[in-house]
This record gives sequence, structure tokens and C-alpha cells, in this order.
Amino acid sequence: MRRPNGMIIYKTEAEVALMKQSALLVSQTLTEVAKVLKPGMTTMQIDTLCSAFVRDHKAIPSFLNYRGYPFTICASVNDVVVHGFPNNVELKEGDIVSIDMGVILNGWHGDHAYTFILGEAAPEVIQLVKVTKESLYKGIEKAIVNNRIGDIANAIQEHTEKKHGYGVVRELVGHGLGRSLHEDPQMPNYGKRGSGPKLKENLVLAIEPMINLGTKDVFTEEDGWTVKTRDGKPSVHFEHDVCIKRNKALILSDYSIIEAAEKANGNLNTSYQD
Repeated sequence: MRRPNGMIIYKTEAEVALMKQSALLVSQTLTEVAKVLKPGMTTMQIDTLCSAFVRDHKAIPSFLNYRGYPFTICASVNDVVVHGFPNNVELKEGDIVSIDMGVILNGWHGDHAYTFILGEAAPEVIQLVKVTKESLYKGIEKAIVNNRIGDIANAIQEHTEKKHGYGVVRELVGHGLGRSLHEDPQMPNYGKRGSGPKLKENLVLAIEPMINLGTKDVFTEEDGWTVKTRDGKPSVHFEHDVCIKRNKALILSDYSIIEAAEKANGNLNTSYQD
């Protein structure tokens, strides 16, 4: 039985297990991207690949037609923060590409994102990818029973903004996840320790730092979806599906299979993992 507390929905162990299946299908789909991604590909080709893989596994793309969104994935390149439309522009050496996607499997959503580096990139961009990914895990360390949303948010902000001087996007946040793609509570990447809702067991969150090399300021293009940095500098996005537990958070998604495929693909830069 799901136990509502206000608008926050807690999951049973059986429901968490189903959500893990959904999350892992997203991870597996992103792994397929990691196997083939290279300069000269287009993000529309990636969208086609992901759509076919999800449907072959008897799932439904979460994003397609969600509030009118017209694609399976969000493909955000360089200065695009999130919600980038796939297109037919060829990717080039040095681009960074965030692929964000979701699936519905057995009635439950999985939703996460990974940022790839194509070939050689500027050292400051590689560092931004490294620090953003680190900040995700800093936040997850705080995703335990009796902490608060602000503890997760502050850990991300401290590592990115306070320690490295990056811009933490304010307009976009993570969220609860379950039978709906977006549930309460909101999960910002900035905030004060000890603030916000208290974390209880089996709350599932999509924790997703969106971190800019320069200013935190962003704007939305005329398509109503594509969010870009105000100064045109790169932005990085990582996202895990995480279940609150007593001593250590349970990460439902799996980056290890993506990372293995990424390292096996000679067209991708994994130096930030070393």
C-alpha cells in the first residue's frame, strides 16, 4: 500500500523493486548510447535508437508527448542545460552531450540522465563534468532517513558553487518519482542544511544536479522547452533515481554499465573518471 503524507507518496518494498526495473531499463538504454556515440552522429539518431530499445523491452518512453514534448529523449549539447530537442546537426569533437530520458515499465517510471564527452575537450569542461558527477554522489550520501531535502541540496551546492565557483541552476529542480513522472517533493540543487521536508524510508527521488561553467542564469528558447545558459558557456547534467533508506541510500539506476560502455568506446573521453 502507498502511504501518502501530505502530497508525498512513499513506496512499499515491492513497489521499489518494480521501480528499480524501470530505472535499470533507462540505464541499459543509456548504455546502448554509450556504445555507439561518436562525432558525426546526430541526436535524432540517438532518439531513434533509444525509442526502439525501450519499445523492444515492452516499455513506454516517459517523455514522449509528456505535456506536449515531441521526442523520446532530451538531448542537451554544450550550452543547453536541459530539454534540448533532438535534431539532425552532426555532433563534433569536443561536444558534451547530456541524454535525459525516462520509461514506464509495469506502471512505474524510471528517469535519469548522463553527460558524455566526445573526444578531446577543453580542460575546464572536463573538470565541470567531473565535479558535477561528484556532486550527485555528494547529494546521495545525504539521502537517508531523518535528513532533509535541504541536506541533499546543500551538499550539491557546496561541492559545485562554493568549492568550484560554478553556477547552480535555480529554475530547474529534481523531483519525486513513482507512478507519475513528477511527484512531490521538489529536489533543488541549492539550499540550507536542515531545511525542507524530512526524508522518510522508501521515498524515491530523481536527484539531478544541473551545473553551469559560468553564470547560474538561464533562459528558455522560443520552442518553450530548450533551456540554455545565459552566457553561452557549457552546462552539465547528471541524474540518478534514489530510494531513501536508513543508513545508506539505495541507488535504483546503474551508472557502472554506462561507464563500462563509455570506456570501451574510443570516441568518448573518460579521462575525468581516472
